[in-house]
Amino acid sequence: MTDGPPTGLTAVSSALLAMSRHLEVRDVLKTIVVSARELLDAEYAALGVPDDHGGFAQFVVDGVSDEQWKAIGPLPRQHGILAAMLHKDAPERLADVRDDPRFEGWPSAHPDMSDFLGLPIRDGDETIGALFLANKKCPRPEGGCGFTEQDEDLLGILAQHAAIALTNARLYERSRELTIAEERSRLAHELHDAVSQKLFSLRLTAQAAAALVDRDPGRAKGELQQVAALAAEAADELRAAVVELRPAALDEDGLVATLRTHVQVLDRAHAAAVTFDCAGLRALPAAQEEAMLRVAQEALHNALRHSGAERVCVVLERRGPGAVLRVTDDGSGFEPQTVRRAGRHLGLVSMRDRTSGVGGRLTVQSEPGKGTAIEMEVPGG
Repeated sequence: MTDGPPTGLTAVSSALLAMSRHLEVRDVLKTIVVSARELLDAEYAALGVPDDHGGFAQFVVDGVSDEQWKAIGPLPRQHGILAAMLHKDAPERLADVRDDPRFEGWPSAHPDMSDFLGLPIRDGDETIGALFLANKKCPRPEGGCGFTEQDEDLLGILAQHAAIALTNARLYERSRELTIAEERSRLAHELHDAVSQKLFSLRLTAQAAAALVDRDPGRAKGELQQVAALAAEAADELRAAVVELRPAALDEDGLVATLRTHVQVLDRAHAAAVTFDCAGLRALPAAQEEAMLRVAQEALHNALRHSGAERVCVVLERRGPGAVLRVTDDGSGFEPQTVRRAGRHLGLVSMRDRTSGVGGRLTVQSEPGKGTAIEMEVPGG
């Protein structure tokens, strides 16, 4: 029987795994800072991401309470020791940061710090951040720095992996921004087409009512009633499109509430009955919830705009540690292979990409005249 890995190796492994789990930049930054402080047994840790104007685009701390952080005031500028970490390749280890000639003081509410270890986080030749640690908890040598060369080496390893995790998170966020821009463009075209058709019908009907008002008041009244109905439909179309253009409140409300609201709006805006049901679903990782929402929106768009369905059902339910989304309709259906060959994939490529991007599986079942069922399963986290 062999002994398990050393505690230090286990801690490093756990820290690296924790960094790789997150896709949001802010989550990655916080994980790096917490991991660094715990691994090196420091009282304080911080990570700064520079902007192009002499300040920091983001500055994340650990070991400082929310009350202290608010009292400290605005984010620091790039000066003194902080600037040194951003403009040099080598780490910096100081017995007392306050004795360094580059030290320029800190706000009155700032916690007192002495021994210091800092180094840049680099992606190739670019410095994308800097890690700072202060106040080693263990007893330090007389007149020396509590942080050791081993601490410096360990922080260097952490910084290398932090650069990878941070770069991946940035790429993910940029990709998501591009996807959102593409969706907004699609929705803008859809809004233009749908509302333009309604307004064209509205204008023709109003003209007919005006022509009939003197010679056939009864028919004119009927045409005006049609005008009112068309105006109401146009308003509903516009309202539904605005809801889709507005960023979904996933962060605040979660997938279930956000999707339920979306379905309710579509049910009011379209002749088809659109229903939503949820069974036993718990919160999922943010990336999975966003992917499920976008797949649901694409499937609903197809069902309501292209299938002629009278009924569309959306179901969310728990499956093991993960979840399943099903969108079914009783519309005209299609032959998946024919659609794929013709290049009219009805957003299926986008849905598959979103699903595979979060480790899920997408199933599409459809036949001409027999409706469509789209199922997305994600493993949870």
